[in-house]
Amino acid sequence: MIYPITAYGDPVLKEPAQDIPQDFPELKELVDDMFATMYHAHGVGLAAPQISKGIRLFVIDSEPMMDDEDKGKGVKKAFINPEIVEEDGEEWGFEEGCLSIPGVREVVYRPERIVIRYFDEEWNEHEDTYDGMTARVIQHEYDHIEGILFTDYLSGLKKRLIKNKLSKISKGEVDADYKMSFPSMTKKR
Repeated sequence: MIYPITAYGDPVLKEPAQDIPQDFPELKELVDDMFATMYHAHGVGLAAPQISKGIRLFVIDSEPMMDDEDKGKGVKKAFINPEIVEEDGEEWGFEEGCLSIPGVREVVYRPERIVIRYFDEEWNEHEDTYDGMTARVIQHEYDHIEGILFTDYLSGLKKRLIKNKLSKISKGEVDADYKMSFPSMTKKR
């Protein structure tokens, strides 16, 4: 199933998500649907709040973000009830975008390395270290389950410069090549 992407302005995107219980119904199917939705929208990550589900789950496939020397080193994985336990290294800037905020891209600075603890779909616990682009994708999606958007990292001036774009997105006045749901709930694309 392909879900509509929840647009900027919907309260679910600004609320911390809830832990998922082990008896969560049809979790594997939801993970598969999230990957399908992410690929359909040409994304490299998708968090459950972006499909209007306030749970601590996100999926990533960082392979498309790898440069020529790192091809084949991307990560495709689901993260259930994740917790970033460490961030270190030099912060580096990269222009980020978001499926919930189409047409807006801005430079965001993030630490180069993370350690994250999470469960997989079989409820096996993992603690892994990631760096570079994969760490960035994970941090972006992790922010979603914490109720943080990449635009929250921007300076006051940058926020004022994109305010009209964000307002239009929340009203459904946006062109995206994937289905979206908007805060007004009256428009779906």
